[in-house]
Amino acid sequence: MTTTAQAERPAVRKNPPGTARGPRRRTGRIHRVGLPYLLLLPALLLELLVHLVPMVIGIVMSFKELTQFYIRDWGAAPWSALDNYTVSVDFDAPVGEALLHSFLVTIAFTLLSVGLCWLIGTAAAVFLQDAFRGRGLLRALFLVPYALPVYAAVITWVFMFQHDNGLVNHVLHDQLGLTDKPSFWLIGDNSFIALLTVSVWKGWPFAFLIVMAGLQNIPGELYEAAALDGAGVWQQLRRITLPSLRPVNQVLVLVLFLWTFNDFNTPFVLFGRTAPEAADLISVHIYQASFVTWNFGTGSAMSVLLLLFLLLVTGGYLALTSRGRRKAS
Repeated sequence: MTTTAQAERPAVRKNPPGTARGPRRRTGRIHRVGLPYLLLLPALLLELLVHLVPMVIGIVMSFKELTQFYIRDWGAAPWSALDNYTVSVDFDAPVGEALLHSFLVTIAFTLLSVGLCWLIGTAAAVFLQDAFRGRGLLRALFLVPYALPVYAAVITWVFMFQHDNGLVNHVLHDQLGLTDKPSFWLIGDNSFIALLTVSVWKGWPFAFLIVMAGLQNIPGELYEAAALDGAGVWQQLRRITLPSLRPVNQVLVLVLFLWTFNDFNTPFVLFGRTAPEAADLISVHIYQASFVTWNFGTGSAMSVLLLLFLLLVTGGYLALTSRGRRKAS
C-alpha cells in the first residue's frame, strides 16, 4: 500500500543546489543592479546642490540687469535679454576690451604653466624611475608643494617676493648681482613671472605623481631589449617611454589645463582683490566684474562665456585625442 501510494504521488521538482526561485531570483538581481545607484544617490544629490544649482542660477542671472540695487531681491531685477553678453563681447568698448586682454593673458599663462609643469614633472618621474639610495626621500620632497595648503604656500611666496626684504630679491640682487636694483614682483610686468613661478611650483608635483604612476605600467623588458639593441637613454625615452605614456599624458594635460585656466586662489592670494594688468587672469577679472563693480549680470554672462569656451576646448581636445588613438590602433 505504501509503495503504491508513493508511486502514484506526483514527483516534486526540486531546484538545483545554489539556485533560487523565480521571484526571489528577480528580486536579488534588482537588488544587485540598483544597489550601486542607491549608494551613489547621496553624492549625486550633493553634486546637484553644490554645482548644478548654482550653475543654473548663474545662467539665469546672466540674462538679468542685476546690480547692487537688486541685491536684496535679485529675482526682481529686470530682464536684459542678451545685453550682458553683447557688452562682454564688444571688444571695442572698455568692458569687452578688458575681458579680451584678460582672456589672452590667461591663455598665455595657462599654456606656459601647463607646459612647464608637464616638462618638469616628466623629467623628475623619469629620473626617479630607477632605484637608488635616497629615492624615497626625493619622492617625498618633490610632493611637498602639492601637499601644502594653497593659502599657506602662496602667502609664503608673497613674503619671498617682497621688494625690500624678500628672499627672491636678496638672492638675485644682493647675493648673485643679477639685477641692478631690487625688482617689484607683485606689481607691474614682473607680476606675470611671479604668478607663473608660483603656479608651476605648485602644479608640477601633480604631473610628477601621475607620470610616475604611468611609468610603473611600462614593462622593464622593453628597456632591456632596447639596451641590447644599442638604444641610448634618449632613444628609449623617445621610442618607449613617451609613446607608452601617451594615454596618461592626454588626461594629464587636459586636467592641468582646466585647473590652471580656472585657478582663482593663486592670483587672489598673491595679488589681492585687484590683480596687476600683466597678471589679470580671467577668473579674477570675473570676480572684479561681479563683486567689485557690483554688476552681477555682466559677471554672470562672462562666467557663462568662460564655461562655453572650456566645453568647446574639452570637446575638441577629446575628439582629437580619440582620433589619434584610433589611427594608432
